[in-house]
Order: sequence, then structure tokens, then C-alpha cells
Amino acid sequence: MSVRELLVGINQEDKTIPRAVEKCLPQIEKLVKAIVERMNKGGRLFYIGSGTSGRLGIVDASECPPTYGVPHGMVIGLIAGGDSAIRKAVEFAEDDPDQAWKDLQDHHINELDTVIGIAASGKTPYVVGGIKEAAEAGNLTGCITCNPHTDLAKHAQYPIEVIVGPEFVTGSTRMKSGTAQKLVLNMISTAVMIQLGRVKGNKMVDMQLSNNKLVERGIRMLIEELSIDKEKAVTLLQRHGSVRKAIKEHLKNA
Repeated sequence: MSVRELLVGINQEDKTIPRAVEKCLPQIEKLVKAIVERMNKGGRLFYIGSGTSGRLGIVDASECPPTYGVPHGMVIGLIAGGDSAIRKAVEFAEDDPDQAWKDLQDHHINELDTVIGIAASGKTPYVVGGIKEAAEAGNLTGCITCNPHTDLAKHAQYPIEVIVGPEFVTGSTRMKSGTAQKLVLNMISTAVMIQLGRVKGNKMVDMQLSNNKLVERGIRMLIEELSIDKEKAVTLLQRHGSVRKAIKEHLKNA
């Protein structure tokens, strides 16, 4: 194949992914509602996975604090082989069916917490074993897999099976499967955070003001929301340290 043919072929396969995700919306909805119910009572959300799946869970979890202002321990991503596996594959780490539960125990998992297993194949021992143990311990369990009728889905209370079909490069699940998993994770965490009140309208009013870009974004939010000038918005943001607090205090004193 020429480079052009390769790119067209990959793109054609990628176009099928949103349609596969769309078929799973009812399952995603049920899982989100169940997560919100537990998180409203103080529960946390854990993702467990290996390889690409584990990395995707960690990415999603790591974005929640800066985007929504939640504590770092509220959404947690765990990967087979530990944090070193984020950058470099750890041989045979995914083959231990007991290790995920041990990793969860390190975080003092309790009955209010939710565990979502992420595995394209649906048979990764690390993930299947973790979900099985979590379910037996009374945790809410879900999964994201790209094969039908898997062991992982069998053990999860809320299975999400996004059937994307064969990869452009056979077995390279970082491609369509990884993209599908990322889309579903986006939906889960975003919908959960909105349901928990971490968004106002469609604005990230609880975001951490951790760089100049986000500070400028916060200033623009205040200008639009309160119909004030930039100087006033800067003063409010500096005084209160967050968009939400600035809006609340300004309206209270208006």
C-alpha cells in the first residue's frame, strides 16, 4: 500500500468507532447513574487495566482534578506492572489474576467505591481477576471491552462491550479498540462530573488555575457570566482563587 492508501484505510476503519460506541449508550447510561449514586455518598472511581487500556484509564483519571477541581484520590487509574508500566511494558504483569485486587487494597478500597476494568480482549487476567474480586467484595463493577461474551463482561455488573471489529493492523488494539475505550471513558467521567455538579452550564468552573492559559480562560468566564470588565474579573479571580467562588461571592455582594 502507498502512504495515501494506508491513511485512507485507517481513516475508513476509524469512522466505524463512534457508531459502535453509540450502540452502547444504554449500558453507559446505567453505569454512570450507578457511579453517581455511590460517589454522592463519598465513593471513589477506580480504573484497572494493562498496556494501552491501563494507560487510557490513568489519563482519564489524571485529568479529573485539573478539569473539575476534585481531589486527586477521587478517580484513580491503576495499571498492571505499576507506574513504570505507563512508559515501558512490564513483562507478564498482566498475567497475574490476583495483583489488581492487591493494588486496590493499597488504596483501602471500600464498599462505596466503583471499579471499572478496561481490556480490549476481555480476558486479561489482571483485569478479570480484579473485577471478580471487587464484585465479590461488594463493590460496584463495570467494564469496557471490545469483544462479545467475555469473562470480563461476565463478572462485571455493568458491562460495556464496544464491538469495533478487526484492527487495521491485526491485534493492534491501541487503534480502534483504544479509541473506543477513550471515547467511553470520556463519556463516563464527563457525565459523572456534570451530575456531581462540577460544571456550571458547560463551563469548567472548578478547574485548577495551574497555568496562564487556564487563568485567562477563568477571566473570560467571569467576564461572560457576570458582564464585568477584565480588570474586575482579574481582581475577583485573584481574590477567590476559583471561578465558582468568584461568581458566588460577586452575586452575593451585588
